[in-house]
Amino acid sequence: MSVNTNSSPDLQNLPQQSSPPHIGADAGGYRWVMLFGVWFLYFAFGLTMAAMAPLIGVMRVDLGLSDSAMGLILGAWPLVYIVSAMPCGAFLDRAGPRWALFVAAVIIALSAAARGSANNELTLFLAVALFGIGGPLISIGAPKLVSLWFEGQDRGLAMGIYITGPALGGVSALALTNSVAMPMLDQNWRHVLFLYAGISFAIGLVWLLINQHPRARALEKMARTDRPQSQLAVFRDLLRLPAVRAILIMAVGAFFFNHGLNNWLPEILRRGGMTASQAGYWAAVPTAIGVIGSLLIPRLAIPARRRKILFALILAAGISTLLLQYTGTNLPLGLGLILQGLARGSLMTVLMLSLVETKGVGSKHAGAAGGLFFSAAEVGGVLGPLTLGALSDLTGGFSVGLYLLTGVCCVLILLLARLNRASG
Repeated sequence: MSVNTNSSPDLQNLPQQSSPPHIGADAGGYRWVMLFGVWFLYFAFGLTMAAMAPLIGVMRVDLGLSDSAMGLILGAWPLVYIVSAMPCGAFLDRAGPRWALFVAAVIIALSAAARGSANNELTLFLAVALFGIGGPLISIGAPKLVSLWFEGQDRGLAMGIYITGPALGGVSALALTNSVAMPMLDQNWRHVLFLYAGISFAIGLVWLLINQHPRARALEKMARTDRPQSQLAVFRDLLRLPAVRAILIMAVGAFFFNHGLNNWLPEILRRGGMTASQAGYWAAVPTAIGVIGSLLIPRLAIPARRRKILFALILAAGISTLLLQYTGTNLPLGLGLILQGLARGSLMTVLMLSLVETKGVGSKHAGAAGGLFFSAAEVGGVLGPLTLGALSDLTGGFSVGLYLLTGVCCVLILLLARLNRASG
């Protein structure tokens, strides 16, 4: 039955759009195998996303690129991500997680291979931009699949586990590219990227193999949206929900904070008086703390205390931006990095958990809602690094940018109060 886009009611009043049954605890141990598959895909995401960072120097010289040109290339995929997230979410709801996430792995592998084949600025830009199509399928598909297979505290734990995938994938790329992969492949950066492409494609095949289990096939059939309902109607009805609108605006602010601080943190520390190697070690602290926090905090974020946890995470983020002003003092700096890591590792996960469990969304429309979430969030992801960089050029330092991030956290607290009213 099609839905009239001029008169369709809110999603929460549409009985045919309620969340499908999920296997949950009845799946036994196999739901953790499915979670491993999603984690593995997210590992490929992080591996490919970070693969170019340790190769920038040799790639820039080999292709004759300036620093500004390389900066434009590195920003190609978030720009595409903004546009592609909503269509990717709609495709995920229609195709189901099995094939949609395999397509994501293939696209990510093609992006890595195309980078290795690039011979000028344009071809490298297009290769990186391709990642912005595969990435959203994983970012959106992971919470949708978890919402189908897990419930209660286990759902928060599962989200916390899979979000460690991109962090560990990125750390692997940063740690092993120049120390292991380049020497093993005769210092040929193209061959390294081809290797990472092969790893991503192999992970996609593992994902398909995992999904051959009868329970996985049965759940996908239940979860897939087969009705010819207008996706524009779905997006419009989701946006009618006040809680959804509040979460989307909060996502912009959260990504502004995360991407802005994550991209500039090593340089902030270096300009505070550290050497490049010291800044690298200190900048790794939030990543390590974020992994630990991701395993602990989302599991605690059950509906009864989720708003309090969100408040604590936003407060931690705001305090961290104040403490990072003291880069010359170890104790305030260390505490600030720890607080940043806690917020960095869990804020986005708990926001996504809130979105998926909002009345009127559910597992059936988790893909569409995830598309809206990441389309909005990546606006902040692009603006955060750009704004901090521009303010640094204007003011000669990062103090103003850090105070701006403190202000963003204050706005997030006000938005949380709005979300509490909308959910109440």
